[in-house]
Amino acid sequence: MKKVLFSFLCMFSLVGGVSAAELVENAKSAILIEASTGEVLYEMNADEALAPASMTKIMTLLLTMEAIEKGQIGLQDNVLVSEKAASMGGSQVFLEAGSQYTLDEIIKAVCIASGNDAAVVLAEAIGGSVENFVDMMNKRAKELGLTSTHFVNVYGLDADGHLSSARDMAKMGRELIKHELILQYSSIYEEYLKKKDGSSLWMVNTNKLVRFYQGVDGLKTGYTGNAGYCLTATGKWKGMRLISVVMGEPGQDERTKDTVSLLNFGKSSYKINTILDSGKSVGTIDIDLGEKLKEDVVVEGDVTDLVKINEEEKKYTYDLQLDKVRAPVKKGDKVGELRVYIDDKLTTTLPVTVLHDVKKCSIWTAFKRIFSVIVTGVKF
Repeated sequence: MKKVLFSFLCMFSLVGGVSAAELVENAKSAILIEASTGEVLYEMNADEALAPASMTKIMTLLLTMEAIEKGQIGLQDNVLVSEKAASMGGSQVFLEAGSQYTLDEIIKAVCIASGNDAAVVLAEAIGGSVENFVDMMNKRAKELGLTSTHFVNVYGLDADGHLSSARDMAKMGRELIKHELILQYSSIYEEYLKKKDGSSLWMVNTNKLVRFYQGVDGLKTGYTGNAGYCLTATGKWKGMRLISVVMGEPGQDERTKDTVSLLNFGKSSYKINTILDSGKSVGTIDIDLGEKLKEDVVVEGDVTDLVKINEEEKKYTYDLQLDKVRAPVKKGDKVGELRVYIDDKLTTTLPVTVLHDVKKCSIWTAFKRIFSVIVTGVKF
């Protein structure tokens, strides 16, 4: 019956347009942003510091993804369940003290079932202790410029001073989804966790929108008596990714209704224009002493512009400013910048890099080039 009601709620919310003033009816705080630009499309009390409940785990997962990317830990590495982790209350997947799971399994337990015990396992595996990991969370929050956030724990149970805001949660979510791997986890609706005693635990995603709202693939729910019902949701439609946050909702249905309303507003009101595709050559650069003397120059990541639907078409132009470069040069090295103009107005400046690595030429190759110049007069 709940599935039927939930489906009906989503279908009902998808019908028709809605004005910005009517978007959120029940939340204490809310925000909607477009992920590639970070532009705010809607906000309501977005800087109010509130209890974030299990949305806290967005930061826990962000530090986990960053540790994976740095090579500090791998998905198939075994992680130990401590007595502290196994004793956690609240939402849990009932991990056994002394048992070992792969990091992959523990991430699923956090993303799908919001396991507090699993969150502690991540914290201890990456930070060495929960206390140290909390310090890492607060340090990362400062680095991200979060002004209303302070963490006391890694899972989100109510605690004095454990606070965040809708704006800060959206920023955290935006940073987390830069690690696209996380969306492979947060989009799973249901899966079994194989326990070490041979049994299996059925995990069902606490974010029902990943099943009932096409395009939604994350990100994290939350609930405590103090925080109410919360949700940071994300999805992608026609190349545009949205992130919504609602906090302090009185119930699950209200949380769903307001989230769907926000996402519908974004989908129906805005679109993304792609100015340049990621990896597309924007010119060539001369490379002194390279195996190749020229190489294509690219921007890493799509260059996009967020526009209102039915807005007049814009004029996009760009110019390339290149540095003097000598081999060796690696893809990712900054070799200049691209200046992007919208309607002849400079709007952004982006670093550019080479499409492929260019090694330094051998002495023999350099000699042949010099000899060719002497004989033919043609300069390479």
